[in-house]
Amino acid sequence: MKQLSIAIILTASIGLFSFSLQQSNLKASMERGKKVYNDNCAVCHLQDGKGLQGLNPPLIKTKQVAGAKPQLINIILKGLEEELEINGETYYNAMPAQPHLTDQQVADVLTYVRNSFGNKYSLVTAAEVKAVRAKNK
Repeated sequence: MKQLSIAIILTASIGLFSFSLQQSNLKASMERGKKVYNDNCAVCHLQDGKGLQGLNPPLIKTKQVAGAKPQLINIILKGLEEELEINGETYYNAMPAQPHLTDQQVADVLTYVRNSFGNKYSLVTAAEVKAVRAKNK
């Protein structure tokens, strides 16, 4: 019984430590991502992520932001030339590729977007960006 109690306490401690580390990583990524967003994205998608009607799409609870991370990563790395329909509105402006951003910057800006403007989605890691970038070569 004593061993079981110790095992439960250890498991709980590891879980709390892991959660705390994830929260710390998220906070740091969000801070870095906000700077990347302000420097590279806000001019088109605006500070509030609402975009410009008919031109630049919103980043608020869209399937692109919430969806598969590799697809979203590719939008940053390769850009997007096609018209995009979101919530019945069509957006025509092309999104320029951002290949100059490092894997960490892409991960951070996507984590920021996926956790700002009312969004609450999982963070994106530099390793995920690196894997997508490698597939594109």
